[in-house]
Amino acid sequence: QRLPSPLQSAFAAQPLPHSFPISACLLPPKSLKTKKLSNIAMKQISSLLAAVALLCGGGMANGQESEFFKATKIKAEQGDAEAQYTLGVMYFFGDGVPQDDVEAAKWYRKAAEQGFEAAQNSLGMMYHLGKGVPQDDVEAVKWYRKAAEQGDAKAQLGLGLMYYLGKGVPQDYAEAAKWYRKAAEQGEGCAQEKLGKMYYKGEGVPQDCMEAAHWCRKAAEQRVWDHAQLYLGWMYHEGKGVPQDYVEAAKWYRKAAEQGEAGAQEELGEMYLDGKGVPQDYVEAYAWFLLVKTEDLLSNKQVEIFSDLEKRLTAEQIEKGKARAEELRRLIEQKSAE
Repeated sequence: QRLPSPLQSAFAAQPLPHSFPISACLLPPKSLKTKKLSNIAMKQISSLLAAVALLCGGGMANGQESEFFKATKIKAEQGDAEAQYTLGVMYFFGDGVPQDDVEAAKWYRKAAEQGFEAAQNSLGMMYHLGKGVPQDDVEAVKWYRKAAEQGDAKAQLGLGLMYYLGKGVPQDYAEAAKWYRKAAEQGEGCAQEKLGKMYYKGEGVPQDCMEAAHWCRKAAEQRVWDHAQLYLGWMYHEGKGVPQDYVEAAKWYRKAAEQGEAGAQEELGEMYLDGKGVPQDYVEAYAWFLLVKTEDLLSNKQVEIFSDLEKRLTAEQIEKGKARAEELRRLIEQKSAE
C-alpha cells in the first residue's frame, strides 16, 4: 500500500528551506564574456562555493592573467562602472584571475556606489553570505533595496527573501510577496516558485491554490527550476489548484527527476509502483528508488517501500533495475552538464 507522500508535508506544513538554494539564484551572471550559467537550481548544495565549483568553468590559462582581464582592469581603474562590476564577477568566479572574494567585493562596491544596479545586488549578496565582507544582514538589505528599486530582478528576489526570513528587516510576508512578485513578473524563476508557495500557504497573500499553480508552472516551464517542477507535479498528483491528473503529475515529476531532484525521483518511483499516470513497472520503480537510496536521501517511509519492493522482485529483475538506475544516472549527469 502506498504510504502518505512526504512531499505533501514538505510543501504544505514543513516547507523546504527558503534560504539556500535561493543564494545560488542571486549569483551574478558569468556570461559577461564566456559561457552562461546552467542548471542554477543545483540540487542539495551545502555552500555557495560548492555551487560555484559545480556551475563554473574558466580560471587562469597557464597561471597568466587573461587579456580580457587586463583590458577590463584598465577601464575599471578609470572609473567605468560596468568594467568595475565585470572585474568583481571575474574575481568572484576566479575567471581569468585567482578567485578572491575580498577583491570581488571591492570592485562590486566601486560600481555599486556609482548606482550600477547589478553591482548593488552582488554587493548585497556578499553581505548576505559574508563573502569578502563581514556577514551583515542590514547592509545586505540596504544594497538589495538600492538595486531592487531600480528594477533589478535578482535584487528584488533577494529583498523578498530578507523580508520572508526577517533578516535585516522585521519579518513581513506581505513585503516578501510584494518583492517576489516584482521579480516574478520579470521572469525570475526562483521568485515565481517562492510566490507560488506563498499563495499555496496563504503567506502575505490570500490562500489561492490556482494562483500557486500558476506561478509554479511559470517557474517549472523554465527548465532549470526542478523544485518548481516537483511542486507542480505534486499539485497535479493531489488536485491542488489544477484538476487531478496523474499523467501530468508523472510528466512534471519526470522533468525534475531527470535533473536529479531526489523528491521527484521518489514520487516518480511511486507512480511506477502504483501504475498511476504511467504503466505499472516494478523494475522502473526500483531503479528510481535506487537512485535516491544510493545518495542516502530516501525518507524513512520510502525506505520501507523500497525494502518491500525489493522482496517482491526476482534476482533477475533486481539486476535489470540496477542497470536501469545506472542508465538514468548517466542521463542525469548528461543533462546537468548541458
